[in-house]
Order: sequence, then C-alpha cells, then structure tokens
Amino acid sequence: MKRQFINRHTLREDLTAGLVLGIQSIPDGLANGLLALINPIYGLYGYMVGTFTGAFFTSSAFMSIQATSAMALVVASVPQITRGPDPNAPLFTLAILTGVFMLVAGLLKLGSLVRFVPNAVMTGFVNAVAILIILGQLDDLTGYSSTGANRIARTWDLLRNLDQVHLPTLMVGLLTIILILTLEKTSLKSLGMIVALVVASLVVPLLGADAVELVRDVAYIPGSLPRPMWPSLAAIPGLLIPALALTFVGLMQGAGITQSIPNPDGRYPDASGDFVGQGVANIVSGLFQGTTVAGSLSATALVVSAGARSRFANIFAGLVMAVAILLFGRFVGALAMPALAGLLIVVGFRTLKPQRIAMVWQTGSVQQAVMALTFLAALFIPLQYAVLLGVALAVMLYVFQQSNKVTVKAWEIGPGQYPVEKAPPALVPAGQVTILMPYGSLFYAAAPVFSAQLPEVTDATRHAAVILALRGQTEVGSTFLNVLVRYAEQLHGQASKLMLAGVEPSVLNPMERTGILRVIGRENVFPASEGVGEALLQAVEAAEQWIARQREDGVA
Repeated sequence: MKRQFINRHTLREDLTAGLVLGIQSIPDGLANGLLALINPIYGLYGYMVGTFTGAFFTSSAFMSIQATSAMALVVASVPQITRGPDPNAPLFTLAILTGVFMLVAGLLKLGSLVRFVPNAVMTGFVNAVAILIILGQLDDLTGYSSTGANRIARTWDLLRNLDQVHLPTLMVGLLTIILILTLEKTSLKSLGMIVALVVASLVVPLLGADAVELVRDVAYIPGSLPRPMWPSLAAIPGLLIPALALTFVGLMQGAGITQSIPNPDGRYPDASGDFVGQGVANIVSGLFQGTTVAGSLSATALVVSAGARSRFANIFAGLVMAVAILLFGRFVGALAMPALAGLLIVVGFRTLKPQRIAMVWQTGSVQQAVMALTFLAALFIPLQYAVLLGVALAVMLYVFQQSNKVTVKAWEIGPGQYPVEKAPPALVPAGQVTILMPYGSLFYAAAPVFSAQLPEVTDATRHAAVILALRGQTEVGSTFLNVLVRYAEQLHGQASKLMLAGVEPSVLNPMERTGILRVIGRENVFPASEGVGEALLQAVEAAEQWIARQREDGVA
C-alpha cells in the first residue's frame, strides 16, 4: 500500500485525533518514565519521537509507537540504568540496540514467527506486568520507602509498616484515582486524565509546601527539545539480553495491533513492515534521549476512536507533544508524584486480563502450568529473564504438544472396500501384512512416541511384512530414520521385512544419502506418485506376493 502522509480530505479528522492523542500522551509519557525508574522527561521524549517517527515507516497507518508499561518494567530491571554511575548513556544505548534488533527482524521478514508464542505465555506475562505496575507505585502513593529484593517483598514490608504511611501523600494519590475514574465518564473522556493530574497537584500546596513530593524533587525537567546523544559502545555487551527481551515484548505488542486494526483500505498491515517501523522509531528515540518504544495498543485504539483517517494523526500527535514540552515543560515539574502513581495504578488495573486467564484455564493443565510459571517468573525474577523464560516455555510447549500428537493407526484393506482404521496390534502377526499409518509430524521429539506405538517384534514374528505409509510426510529427522533402521533390523532378524509406501522425494533423498535405503532394501521402498494410494497398493501387492513365496518354498 502506498503510504500517504497527509490527505486534505481527512485533515480535520486527523488533526482532532492527533490533538487528543498528543495531549493524553503527555501525562502518560511522564508516568511511563517514572515506571521505568528513569527521569520522567525521557519517557515523554520516547513518546514524542516514537509517535512522530514511527508514523513514517510502519506498514500500519494507525500504529502509535510509544513506551509501554511492559517495556518500562524491563528497563527498570536493568542495573546499568537504575543503579549505574551514568544511567543516561545506557538508557539511550538500550533503545538504539533494541531498535537495531527490531529493524533486523523486520528486514528478515520474521513477522510470521510471532504466531508461535502461545497465548498462555503472553497471558501470564501481561497479567504479571499489570500486578508489577500496581505494586511498583505503592511507595509513591503512600510516601513510605519500602525495602526488599523484589516488588512482592517490598509490598510485604509496606503492609507491615502501615503506620508509617504519609496521609497527605496518600490523599493526593487516591484523589487522582477518583478524579480519573469520574472525569472519564464525562465529556472529557481521556482528557480527564490530564485534568485529574492537574487538580490533584494543585491540592498539594493546601497540604503544606513540603508535604508531598513533586516531579522536580526527583528529576530535572528541561523546558526544551532533546539534543542528539551518541550511544555508549562500552555499555552494549551488558545490554544485549535486556535488548533482546525488549525486542520480543515490543514485537509481540506490535503484532497485536497489526493483527487487529486494519488500514484505511481494509487490508491488514504487514507484521514485518511494522517491525521495521518500530525499529527505526527506537533508534531515533535513543538518539534523541528517549526510552525504548513499541506499538501501543491503547494509544492506537485511542487515536482510531478519536477519528484518525491516516498516519498524519500520529505525526501531528508528535508535534503536539513537542509544542507542549517547549511551552509547558517547566510546569511538568510541579506535578505531584502520588498523582502520577495514581495514574499508573489505574493503568495497571486496566492491564489485567481476567477474561484471558479464564480462557487459558479452560484449555488444559499444560496451558495452565505454562501461564502460571510465566506469571510467577515475571513477579520474582528480573523481567528481561522472565521474558526469555517465556520464550523458552513457548518452544518447549510447542515441541511437547507436537510430539504427543503423533499417533499410529493400522489399516485393513479388503477387496473393493475402503480401508478400515483401527488400533495397531500389540505384536506383529506372523505371515501377514500389517499396514501402519502415522499421523502427525515425525520430527525428533516425536520419534520416541512413534516408536512406542509400533507393534512389537517377537520370536513368534516370522515371515511378516510391515508396511509404513508415509505419504504426506515431507520432512523427517535423523532420529526418526534411526527408529526405522532399528525396526527394519528387528524384523529382518525374524525373517520378516519393513516396507515403506508413498515416500516423498524430500524423505527418499536423505535416506539414500545416509545409506538407510540399503538397510531397508531399495525394493521395499515405494515412492509417492500422483495417484493417491497407488504406492500403498503396490506395496501391499508386493508384500502379499513375498509372503506367498515363503509359503511355496516351504519355509512358512
């Protein structure tokens, strides 16, 4: 689809949608920076640069590229950023490195790979992120500085010391939550979030000048646009794992937008193209003092619901944020920290997905276990490792599920009749033809499952022919081929034979190269042909003739 950056016929709708998104993104960007344990202005810079730049490069016309809560929590778990002597350089380098990974993924057309991540993994991860968002704001909400190895431990410390909660701080935070929930039901809608922050912050002087912590008390807020910053090459080795984790999280979140929100022409965007856009946005964000960004489903949904008709809505939203920083940057420092904490708590509760939990819970014990393990890992270990653990669980889940889907059925073919399918015999019957039909992928993990279902070869097995129908099996691994060799040798030891029918060229060629064909016998292999079932019938006829010869020779 040709990318049109401005359309005079839709300009009014795009300007309105961009204004709504731009204004709403100001407090959201600051809060996201706070969630990442960085200077809040860097969160806002990421929002501004990501939204503006991404609109030029994504395949999606509506994708809003901003810092997300999940990515903020990953950033917050990176020691070089939260506890290093110079946190800024690693922060910006991390964004650039993440962008490079995303860009490479897009250029290599890896968009289709996101479908291999099970819903159970993402459900566990997303809901853990929601809990971490809520728990992570309790210090700023209550004015109590908790201690502990992780957020669960710090929350327990807070509960044990409720008598040390600072009531004015708590009042400002609760007031913010009440105002957000109330004002969003009025005509203000999403703009009620901004009004709530301002009103709650204006209450602070009434409680005493030093009673409640403000943004300017914890971070320097410049009233200017960011200047270019070069990455720190020395920080790259320690940022590789966090960058990979951020890449995975960001791409998964972006893929959710790609698959759910079509372009103006009705067609769905290309996931790999959106990867490219997210990658470029991260690189530019890091160069201009912004945090890591990705496709934001909430921001994209907001700009679409506000009436966006083209990608210019996101471009204009970025310009709105730039103007706000220039004109009102000095007022940002006057926002109350518990007000921002209240905002993030609302975001955290809205991030919870109980419906998805219930759906996964109904799909079986394996899915339940994967979801629970991902959830617990995200709560108790650094989030970047929890993400990688989720990926590993996804791979293991896929292998486990596919390996256990392999089944072996026995076929009986009568004259002029359709094949009758039944369970395979426990033992290979002597002097008979046994047809076996495997279902499922015969890859390495499935080979032992397949082998266990084969009829057993015993001393009573004499002059039997076992035909294995392989039509439709286009790829088999060396593990499966070794199973065939062992089974063929067992049958040969009992004066019996293994025959293969419907063998595809992609299976026949490696069998020939590895010498397995000589073990089984070239005359016992019947290649697949255009006629469905033709090779199988040829194998059955050959097997029956061989058994008949054994009887005629008086060996039976």
